[in-house]
Amino acid sequence: MPNLPIIPETIRVHLGAPDSNAPNVTVSFPDYIKNVASSEIFPTWPESALRANILAQISFALNRIYTEYYPSLGYDFDITNNTGIDQSFVNGRDIFENISKIVDEIFNNYIVRNGNVEPLFAVYCNGTTTTCNGLSQWGTVPLAEQGLGAFDILTRFYGNDISLVTNAPIAEIQPSQPEILLRRGSVGNDVAFIQSRLNRISANYPAIPKILPVDGFFGIETENAVKKFQNIFNLTEDGIVGKATWYKIQFVYNAVKKLNELESEGLRLEDVSKFFPGTLAIGDTGESVEVIQYFLTAISFFNSAIPAPVYSGVYDEQTRNSVIAFQAFSGLPQTGIVDDATWNLIYDDYLGDIRSLTPEQVGTAIIPFPGRFLQLGDTGEDVVQLQEFINVASSIYPAIPPVPITGVYDEDTRDAIYAAETLFGLDVDGITGPLVWDTLADIYNDAESGNIRSEGQFSGNELSQS
Repeated sequence: MPNLPIIPETIRVHLGAPDSNAPNVTVSFPDYIKNVASSEIFPTWPESALRANILAQISFALNRIYTEYYPSLGYDFDITNNTGIDQSFVNGRDIFENISKIVDEIFNNYIVRNGNVEPLFAVYCNGTTTTCNGLSQWGTVPLAEQGLGAFDILTRFYGNDISLVTNAPIAEIQPSQPEILLRRGSVGNDVAFIQSRLNRISANYPAIPKILPVDGFFGIETENAVKKFQNIFNLTEDGIVGKATWYKIQFVYNAVKKLNELESEGLRLEDVSKFFPGTLAIGDTGESVEVIQYFLTAISFFNSAIPAPVYSGVYDEQTRNSVIAFQAFSGLPQTGIVDDATWNLIYDDYLGDIRSLTPEQVGTAIIPFPGRFLQLGDTGEDVVQLQEFINVASSIYPAIPPVPITGVYDEDTRDAIYAAETLFGLDVDGITGPLVWDTLADIYNDAESGNIRSEGQFSGNELSQS
């Protein structure tokens, strides 16, 4: 699901009921609407009636696309031509000229309920042989004959609390499913997406634990919520969000929010706002840039085709060149901009490289960032290593309190990370990402410098700011 609705360049139409063995056709979105309108309404109707009907048809189709209704059910199309559940579409039919002109004017406009983001699920029926709670197609005609405009006609059927979004952007829509699996240690907008949706689903399924806060970090709370969701909906209970779990979350979320119904609970802007910056590009600065530089520097250690950027926190020309090289190697568009797809693949590549290290390559004095962001509630050997880092740093910097070596990221460990972040000028969030890890690992390595690495061992210092 994109951040805000966009008009798709194309739409995939299944020529039959969802489960039927019928073909799919892909047509441009304006051509689809022209076909639907020419199949369902009469070109001789007053123009305001035609426009009201076409806006309802546009909004209905966009709701199906924006909520990924059919992909969330496992289908490979966006909408059907089954009039019992969708809209009439007659493949190859002739298009009425006046309808074609109207669609060309308004195909990138749609109806929303005030305060909501998603296109209105604009239910309609012909108003003669069938009736419904939405728009009556034949009922629009006398209203138009009385002089009502298209929007006023729509308010008669959908209420006064609707608006029109006009001149919406047009783009080819990509599936919302991330390119990589989301698991413990993942970070980003995709993680925040499932956290917020699982929290809403838990209102209807209280056995699913709440994830607080929604922060975009896939920790133990998120893993537990995913596992419980998978248990309830008969999915493999592994705590990993792949395609099946991703789209099941999407489907159940749509259902509990009634996004595919006329009286929807609605999506608010805060429901779809991105937690992390959407892109990183030339001129950007800050910790997100430093994290990408850290990952790319590590990747360059394993892949000579990727030049290491300067580890500076500034997205400069060298960083851009490194990103372009990574995109070329990974088969991504070579934009030099870190978008969600590039970020996810850089992270996944880094994780694979680090997990491929042998104990001899890692060495005894320092190990690289383990690839998962550590936070309150996490457990394991990575936490043990972090606590050892903290205690060595504490012996040198009294502002950092020592912690028990328990392997549990408890409040004491979080508070020590707070102190380290404050001391070293990092973002204070109590979460151990690569910058916090590398800073503490550097201190640990300097203090334990008697443990000399052998030739070929991975050097954490190569990734360090200092």
